[in-house]
Amino acid sequence: MNQSDSLAFAALFSEAYLKCFGQKLDSPLSETESKLFCNQVLDLTGLSIGWKSVKNYSSFIISPNTTKPENPSIATLDTLARYVLGAPYTTEIKRKDDEGHYPYWFLYKERFNKATQRPLSSKKRAKGTLVFAGGILVIILLMIYFYNMRKGSPEFSDTFNAVNDQSLQAKGWTLKEPDTTYWSKRAETPRALTLYTLKGDNWPDQSNNPIIKNLLMRPIPYDCFTAEVHLTDFIPRQEWQQAGIILSEDSTLNSKSIRLSIAYNDFFGGYTGSKEILVQAITSLGSGFGKPEEIAHAPILFIDSLKHHPVLIKNLKNSALRIEKAGKKFRFLYSGGMAANTAFKEITSQEFNMSPRYISVFAIRGFKDSTAAIPAHFNFFRIAASNCGQ
Repeated sequence: MNQSDSLAFAALFSEAYLKCFGQKLDSPLSETESKLFCNQVLDLTGLSIGWKSVKNYSSFIISPNTTKPENPSIATLDTLARYVLGAPYTTEIKRKDDEGHYPYWFLYKERFNKATQRPLSSKKRAKGTLVFAGGILVIILLMIYFYNMRKGSPEFSDTFNAVNDQSLQAKGWTLKEPDTTYWSKRAETPRALTLYTLKGDNWPDQSNNPIIKNLLMRPIPYDCFTAEVHLTDFIPRQEWQQAGIILSEDSTLNSKSIRLSIAYNDFFGGYTGSKEILVQAITSLGSGFGKPEEIAHAPILFIDSLKHHPVLIKNLKNSALRIEKAGKKFRFLYSGGMAANTAFKEITSQEFNMSPRYISVFAIRGFKDSTAAIPAHFNFFRIAASNCGQ
């Protein structure tokens, strides 16, 4: 790999890291981070990169003078470029048949060379590693600058005014386990993302592995944060129908997780109870650790009360869920009412030893075949960095 390609590769990898984790590359990736990085590249492109190679690339870019030089294949460079440039999803076989000339790497390299507008002379090339290291530093600083310019502040929000695949992908969302029939209905309500309560759950049972259809996920770039989601007219009416947000430590449903949702409940362990719509928070230690723990069960309204006071259903006109993380402490809040700006109220707070790296919006009905699929209209999402002080 010549000097020009090395600089382009360093910029490409750093930009891919920034897109994945939402922060600059300032230290070599760990094994876990490398695997998370590779999983997201695979999710968005359909193409795979070895996590050990990714780990070595990060070490080389951080310390080019003391680390063994890396020479990634053109296929790997093209995969990274496809991820950064938002190329259409493909497969290894399809790329080999249709794009075996690896166009995205050459497109990225051409744009990079034009952007720098400072071709290296023979004297500069003779300076070798000094120029290489300096170039990488300049590239990273420029990326940080343009990233901050684009974001404006350490937060992300989405009003879901545009929910086509290109818009969602450009804003950093990744679709997991797509259900073609119901995903095609995501824009049926203007200025909202519509997800249906499909069969599935991140809480496995004896007959089913964890799965959530049309799970919309994005990385969390902050150690401490406030995240919230707003829904309109979501009224679950059958067992296990629910919608809300999930925090997880990786991009699968097998890691530690926290789920906060608005849900329907008519199961009371053999006891008699009034059917209810509630806010529920559940923590899970992940695959292999047995059952999750319900840490919050706060009724919003009882179904029986609607017979005498049907106006109460209007309290679900506008609903919102919020999670605040500060260190190991998590706060769970709910807001609901006819007005969109009703104040949040704390449901519970609890310490949980978890470092969430992904946040998702979801709608499910558990593994119940008899329960109907109903729409959940998400009209706002926001996540912002916060103080980690307790």
